[in-house]
Amino acid sequence: MQVTSLLRYSGVCPFLGHSTAGSLRSMASTNVSSNVSSLTAKAMTCPMMGPKLASISQARTYASVAGNREVEEMHKQKNVQFNNAEAAKCPHAKAAQQAASDVKETARSSGRFDYQKFYDAELQKKHKDKSYRYFNNINRLAAKFTMAHTSSVKDEVNVWCANDYLGMSKNPVVLGTMKRTLDRYGAGAGGTRNIAGNGALHLSLEDELASLHRKQAALVFSSCYVANDACLATIGAKLPGCVIFSDSSNHASMIQGIRHSGAKKVIFKHNDLADLEAKLQAVPKETPKLIAFESVYSMCGSVAPIEAICDLADKYGAITFLDEVHAVGMYGPNGAGVAEHLDYEPHLSTRLSSEPVKGSVMDRIDIITGTLGKAYGVVGGYIAGSSDLVDVVRSYAPGFIFTTSLPPAVVAGAQASIAYQREYKGDRRLQQLNTREVKRQLHNLDIPVVPNPSHIIPVLVGDAALAKEASDMLLSKHQIYVQSINYPTVAVGEERLRITPTPGHSTEQIAHLVESIDSVFKKLSLKRISDWQAVGGRAGVGIKDAVPVEPVWSDKQLGLDDGSAPTRLTGGAKGVVRDEAVEVAQKRLTHLLGADAGPALASISYK
Repeated sequence: MQVTSLLRYSGVCPFLGHSTAGSLRSMASTNVSSNVSSLTAKAMTCPMMGPKLASISQARTYASVAGNREVEEMHKQKNVQFNNAEAAKCPHAKAAQQAASDVKETARSSGRFDYQKFYDAELQKKHKDKSYRYFNNINRLAAKFTMAHTSSVKDEVNVWCANDYLGMSKNPVVLGTMKRTLDRYGAGAGGTRNIAGNGALHLSLEDELASLHRKQAALVFSSCYVANDACLATIGAKLPGCVIFSDSSNHASMIQGIRHSGAKKVIFKHNDLADLEAKLQAVPKETPKLIAFESVYSMCGSVAPIEAICDLADKYGAITFLDEVHAVGMYGPNGAGVAEHLDYEPHLSTRLSSEPVKGSVMDRIDIITGTLGKAYGVVGGYIAGSSDLVDVVRSYAPGFIFTTSLPPAVVAGAQASIAYQREYKGDRRLQQLNTREVKRQLHNLDIPVVPNPSHIIPVLVGDAALAKEASDMLLSKHQIYVQSINYPTVAVGEERLRITPTPGHSTEQIAHLVESIDSVFKKLSLKRISDWQAVGGRAGVGIKDAVPVEPVWSDKQLGLDDGSAPTRLTGGAKGVVRDEAVEVAQKRLTHLLGADAGPALASISYK
């Protein structure tokens, strides 16, 4: 293949998209070793080409010389006549063919399972159905939120798909707290919670989380995947004859926890109350039951009918397990999630209290799980519930008992983030305003967004290969990073681009995003809303006479009615960091870290 012909793939390859014919020729003619060019070395780092080139390279260590074409070419270079019939007479060809034969015979006669062949076959399945996952090299920049650089520090892109929804991973109070904690307590926790890894910072964070959700207790895990798995596995196994009712769209961590519990699993249709009730009715009321569901479903943006599910749980004697992973920090006057948001005013008027609002939706949920790694910008997960329930999980769950505890700096940073967001709701309000604006502009261009009431913007593509190509084109041609979502994360035929605005995205960045998506839709001839309507709709897009979806945040709650809504960033304006909220967050850990924030807080300014 001519080097310049590689440029035909520049639309789908970020590296080629930033290369010229001259630069490719230069790399092809420059060797990094005796037989490897700079271009080949660069290709080896590609998630698509790298494994294939490595496989070819490995094969060539013993087999390629045995190929007649290679041997024939070698003879031609030496002006020696060659044909297959005479190959056995040539010492070079004969030795090469014998080497290849020996390798094959060894594999046959050893009686060993061909592991490499198995691995290759499994990977080929993923490539064939277009579900193979590619991981882009994205390095988000603390001082340039929402920007990141790719594998080259000079190649900057705008990130539109991170789960760091509020930019708290760059908030100065989080960074300052983590730096102070690192200096005082070091890098690692020292062991599991049972062996040297249970400190005052961990206990303080759990108190903060229990207070946030107005529950008696909370327990922190290394991730919410582990929290969901450990909690469901433990409770499901311990409750005698337990039946777990699981929403069909539940996260893999919940599915895994239910599987590990050994309990009987009953799947109900996504957010379908009638189907759930019919299945609850089929189980005796005295049988222990658990209903497991999420508040915000991250790939479609739908929101569960939490209050109605609580009603069914009361009616049929079940307990409720609510995953608020994509909602904590994002909803409610304190950021406790959708369950809190549903009783917005009562929780707002008592926001300084840790006591439950009796009869509220959040009070009626038995087990709440959440993450520290999305809206709160750090890492880790947790459960919150009654003291006894939390203690059962603490005492029996292997995923908690035998896992090294989160590092002190991470734990302290997480508490500072939660405390800040409890004090200041401007970030989540601005995030919602930006979400509304992006959805509005996309709709005006007939670009299909899966309808939902949350902060998630799923742009329907409907084809795995095209979704990947659209994502690559946005990155290489428009410097916009939006990951494509394919099977098994979403159903085949419902592949999409998942967009998550932040409060740090400006009006100019929004305009560039929308223009770029429109350009990619034109270039790839992707289906618009009207096209989906013509085929009867898909994933909620293009459905005839569909009822408009009302957002979780009302105009009043966003401050649009009284003019108190936060102002969207424009003209180079920087995001706001509220001093009063910083002070409150700092005071949470004064007894451990001291009162002086030092220079760490001053090192980054977002004002």
